[in-house]
Amino acid sequence: MKMSRTHRHARWLRALGLSVSLLLPLTGSWAQSAYPNKPVRIVVQFAAGGGSDTLARAIADGLSRRLGQPVIVENKAGAGGIIGADHVAKAAPDGYTVLLTIPGAVTSFKAIYKKLPYDPETDLRLISDIALPRTVLAVNPSVPAQTYKELLDLVKKAPGKFTMGSWGPGVQPHQLQVFMDKTYGTQTALAAYKGEAPMAMDLISGVIPMAVGSTAALKPHITAGKLRPLAVFGSTRTKALPDVPTFAEQGYKDDVYMTTAPYYLMAPARTPDAIVERLGKEVALVVRQPEVQ
Repeated sequence: MKMSRTHRHARWLRALGLSVSLLLPLTGSWAQSAYPNKPVRIVVQFAAGGGSDTLARAIADGLSRRLGQPVIVENKAGAGGIIGADHVAKAAPDGYTVLLTIPGAVTSFKAIYKKLPYDPETDLRLISDIALPRTVLAVNPSVPAQTYKELLDLVKKAPGKFTMGSWGPGVQPHQLQVFMDKTYGTQTALAAYKGEAPMAMDLISGVIPMAVGSTAALKPHITAGKLRPLAVFGSTRTKALPDVPTFAEQGYKDDVYMTTAPYYLMAPARTPDAIVERLGKEVALVVRQPEVQ
C-alpha cells in the first residue's frame, strides 16, 4: 500500500522528535564532561592588592594548569563586597564565573542590610573553603602605642579622633570597631575602603591611624617599618609575623579577638553538581601547593 506524503511527513516528524528526546539528556552531561572549554573567571569582591586578591591569583595560576584553560581574576569592588557577590549570584550557572569571598557575603551581610540584591542563602552555593587568612591590627608609626592596651588608652582619651580602616561593613575591622565602642566606651569612626590595598596606603600616609588587614596585605609594609603591628587575631601566632603577639596573649580573649574565618569559593546556586565537584577537587589540590599556602 502506497503511503501518502502527509503520512510520510508525520512519521518523519515523530522519528525526529524521538531522536531529539533521546539526545536531550545527553547534551547536559556532554557539556559537563567537556568542562571547561573556555576561560574561567574568579571574581574578587575587593580591589587588587589585598589578601583575597593575592590568594585568588595564586589559585588561578594553579587551577589554570590543572584545568587546561585560562583562569582569570576579575576585581569587582564596591559596597563592601556586595557588588562582586551579586555579579556571581546572577551569572550563568555553568561553572565559568565563580566567587572568592569572605564569610560576610553569605552571613553577616544579610543581618546588616535590610535589602540585598541577592539572597546569600539561595543564590550561591559552596564549592570549597579555601584557606584560613590571618589578620592583624596595625597602626601608623606616629601613633604612640606599642600594645593593644596602650592603643585603647589613647582612643579613650581622644573621643571622635580615631578612625578604624576597614575593607567594608560587617567584616572583621568593623566588628572590632563596634566592639571597642560598646565594650570600652571609645568613640571611633569607620573608614570603609574598596579593598585592603587602598586602606593600607591611607594607613601608611597617616590618613587613618589604625586598621585591621590580612597578613598578606600588611606584612610587606610592616617589614619595611611603615606600619606597626599590635596584635594578631586567633588563638595562636602566625608564621607570617611570628614576633607579633595575639590579643589573647595580651589578656583579651573575647570572641571578636579569637575569630578567624576561611575564604570561600562559591558558584551560582544552580551550577550542576558535577561541575561543582570537579572544581572542588581541583581547588583542594591547588591549595596544597607551597606557593598557595
